[in-house]
Amino acid sequence: MITGSVHSFDLSTGVDGPGTRFVAFLAGCPLRCLYCHSPDTQYRRNGVLETVDDLLLEIRRYERFLKVAHGGVTISGGEPLQQRDFTRAVLRGCKDMRLHTALDTSGFLGDRADGALLDATDLVLLDIKSGDPATYRRVTRTGRLAPTVRFAHRLADLGKPIWVRFVLVPGLTDDPAEVAAVAEIAAGVATVERVEVLPFHRLGAPKYAALGLPFPLAATPPPESVLVDRVRAQFRDHGLTVC
Repeated sequence: MITGSVHSFDLSTGVDGPGTRFVAFLAGCPLRCLYCHSPDTQYRRNGVLETVDDLLLEIRRYERFLKVAHGGVTISGGEPLQQRDFTRAVLRGCKDMRLHTALDTSGFLGDRADGALLDATDLVLLDIKSGDPATYRRVTRTGRLAPTVRFAHRLADLGKPIWVRFVLVPGLTDDPAEVAAVAEIAAGVATVERVEVLPFHRLGAPKYAALGLPFPLAATPPPESVLVDRVRAQFRDHGLTVC
């Protein structure tokens, strides 16, 4: 019996893939991103142990609604590839229900995604933290850029659609050369359909306080609209569709 640590689930529209989505947030992540807005999902112990059937039963409650709303199911985290077997089985169960499936991942553990898991995945939401290895390390505190790039090209070879996500943080990921590096990576992957520029926010600060943890970017302001527009324009200049 395959079990997984599930932090929570929610319904969202237009944020975690097309249409209205059932989003399952799994607990556990190997990265410690400075801007993480859900520190409570970083450790598996913060989730509830569930079987694959447990989660699929919850999803089945919304099956008809998700289909009418042209949506589906997104497995997010934390990092869902840290629980590969559980993620694979849930995605397969969703495909058996004929639901559209999406995998929300940093790609850092992309080598763990086997063929069966990707066969059950219709869309990958790929969070590219940085286009520079040194900045990537600074942002994530534990990770490397190369596995994400390698995973992106593997997805392209399989013909898997990708939505790239890029978190824009003033003073951290906003340098023009930094943005250009991410844009070049995305433009070099044939199946990237769009890039989502996500302005940094501090809405997760209360979670850090509740956990007794310092919020690393507590003094960092959200980006101003002129900066967001500049960054989006940089991606468009590389021929990418930007949201």
